[in-house]
Amino acid sequence: MVPTHGPGTAGEIARQAVHDGAELILAAGGDGTLNEVCNGLANSPVPLGILPAGTANVLATEIGLGNDLERAARLLSKSVGCRISIGRLVSSSSPRNFLCMAGIGFDAQIVYDLTGGLKDRLGKAAYWIGGFSHALRRFPEFEIEIDGGSRSLCSFALVSRVRNYGGDFEIARNAGLQEDCFEVVLFRGKNSLPYLKYLCGMIAGRLAGMRGVSFLRARQVRVFDPSERRVHIQVDGEYAGCLPASISLAPKALTLLMPPDYLSRRM
Repeated sequence: MVPTHGPGTAGEIARQAVHDGAELILAAGGDGTLNEVCNGLANSPVPLGILPAGTANVLATEIGLGNDLERAARLLSKSVGCRISIGRLVSSSSPRNFLCMAGIGFDAQIVYDLTGGLKDRLGKAAYWIGGFSHALRRFPEFEIEIDGGSRSLCSFALVSRVRNYGGDFEIARNAGLQEDCFEVVLFRGKNSLPYLKYLCGMIAGRLAGMRGVSFLRARQVRVFDPSERRVHIQVDGEYAGCLPASISLAPKALTLLMPPDYLSRRM
């Protein structure tokens, strides 16, 4: 067991373990920690197993491990290694891989504004508080290009490999870790009023077909800087820089241990 020493250290620990001949990596933490480990393991043959902890664990919820550490440990002993594709973001910051999703615009602004102390004290509630604090702001719209073809305007883009969002809701309902593409969900709106409607649709599971929301499939996405003000990006719930950016699929880049029940449901 090797403890991390703060943000940004888990990836190097994983990379060193691979170099030292590790045959399996078990990572205990939230989605941010798993993102770092993913960046340390990408394109290596060493499997990754998840022990859920942290503020939230979207990935553990997605594959059916849940948030109970002991239950997840029992399920890991029966899990199967599956080679999956991951996302790769190139933006104003260093290139970064992600397991679950990239968010551009509205939710990334919340992540950018969120203080570490508030997140540590309140957990998920800190994101809700951050969201409501944006009620009177205007949201810049930006242009997004899908697979080198059509372009669309939006103020929030979700480029997802998983169905659930934040561990509590499902947005990209046709996404899947075994799929070789992203599900891209685009939201239009320059102020908070449309987002109140979207929130109700998300809670009710009725976003599909809602005016102002588009669902697309893609392997590569380019997002352009609107030049109004900085538009932020988050990956797996962690801040990841500003536009412009490109997001592409890194095929079969990671081996993830997943419970048989999840694999059979997706089949």
